[in-house]
Amino acid sequence: MSEKTRPPIPKILCLAGPTGSGKSRIAARLGELLGGTVINADSRQVYADFPIITAQPGETERGLCPHLLYGFLDCREKISAGHYFRLARPRLEEELAAGRLPILTGGTGLYFRALLSGLADIPQVDAEIRRKWQERCAILGSPELHRELSALDPEYAGKIHPHDRQRITRALEVREATGRPLSWWLRNRTKSPGLACLYLGLELNLAELEPLLRGRIETMLDNGGLEEARQALERCPDPSAPGWSGIGCAELYRFLTGELVLDEAKELWIKNTRAYAKRQLTWFRAEKAIIRRRPEDFGDLEWVRERLGGGNDQATP
Repeated sequence: MSEKTRPPIPKILCLAGPTGSGKSRIAARLGELLGGTVINADSRQVYADFPIITAQPGETERGLCPHLLYGFLDCREKISAGHYFRLARPRLEEELAAGRLPILTGGTGLYFRALLSGLADIPQVDAEIRRKWQERCAILGSPELHRELSALDPEYAGKIHPHDRQRITRALEVREATGRPLSWWLRNRTKSPGLACLYLGLELNLAELEPLLRGRIETMLDNGGLEEARQALERCPDPSAPGWSGIGCAELYRFLTGELVLDEAKELWIKNTRAYAKRQLTWFRAEKAIIRRRPEDFGDLEWVRERLGGGNDQATP
């Protein structure tokens, strides 16, 4: 292969995958091996009140290499993809300038997409408009709303499944709130300066994940998750606070306020976690750039070093 056709040596490493797949442990080991810094790309692990319930890296992982953008946000504050982009992009650049390999890891696919491909700078949608379309979808069903979307934004409707409730309602609310179709916003996204990336994804199926998720929830509770939620409730009793919307947090809130008994809260937590993992798997399988690997493939990490061109000396500008 000639120098002109040789692909660029990756400057950053991304490790994505569903919840409970072991990303944090693997990312920390990669950071230790490659002289890297782990940068959070998970929308729940930003909250300071919930390090246990959101499975933020513990002391062991943090002792292997630097970790950034974990546990810094108050429960009352909301984070969007745009907010995340403005926080993460400068840190990524700082790590590159310092000669360290940025290792983005997490389960929020939109965060990876924002950093790697740019961001559609869509204005915030009013909560009433969002609620209206969610209620219409609950009454009419997503196929009927998909037909409505096809009339308003045929370009975007043609790219999504008639049962993709989340994307259908998002497109309709954006169309109503901004007067422009979502496809227009996506075409006119803010471009992200290109960086060669090695994009790895942990590949498991739901049948393999489910017992891992059940075990992890029990471990979280054994390690103090319930007390963590109780203390967070004392600081912020507002159920509408963004920090409480996360899976695990929401279910424990309902237990602590007497709406559910603990076993009911745990079963709902498991159910919602499984559904979230399914959505994550669907998202990451649609990302064509991802190189999919089984968790056991990360027992020996030298193949990752080779993919990066031999190590951190070659992986930075």
